Amino acid sequence: MARPDHTVFLKRSFSRMDQLATPFLTGRRLCMQLARVVPYGTNGVVVELGAGTGVLADPIRERLGPDARYLAIEIDPELVAHLRQHKPWLEAVEGDVADLDRILDDAGIDKVDAFVSTLPWAVFPQDLRMKVMGVIASRLVPDGVLSMIITWMALPKRVRDLRALLDAHFDEVVETATEWRNPPPARTFLCRRPLARPNSLDERDTRPAI
Repeated sequence: MARPDHTVFLKRSFSRMDQLATPFLTGRRLCMQLARVVPYGTNGVVVELGAGTGVLADPIRERLGPDARYLAIEIDPELVAHLRQHKPWLEAVEGDVADLDRILDDAGIDKVDAFVSTLPWAVFPQDLRMKVMGVIASRLVPDGVLSMIITWMALPKRVRDLRALLDAHFDEVVETATEWRNPPPARTFLCRRPLARPNSLDERDTRPAI
């Protein structure tokens, strides 16, 4: 029998494919990889973008200190209701990532220690990606980090454009090895040390992915 999380996500994915991009939940191995950027015992602020049914919530929660704050943003109202019912300890907020600045202001959050994202960045229009990435970079603390998932379903040119955008906003961008057991296969981008002044996208970083 399918677990409640899988059943809810499968139902919503087929009705809102423009937002969820895939009918599959992120696998546990990849969830652990994404959550690993959150230091053990941190009492800082962690913001999850695209919380879905909460598959990342428990791996992240395990790493948080008693005074940490964990805000999970999700655009789909049914998934937000699911989060609030099944993970009442989670600070789940209904909202569009396009309004990230306002959402953080409304939540009383100035600076963030880590952003974790399972959003379909590769299918976002470039203007939206630039807007949201600018907010992320400006809100992160100097040694803050962003981790995001990229599936092998993403078009290569869109991934290259996304990588250029990340290189423009972060001092270090590391691409991990592919997790082939994830449905679909995917890897993560780990972005550290946001730049106070983003580089021009015309000056694309030609360093090879690590």
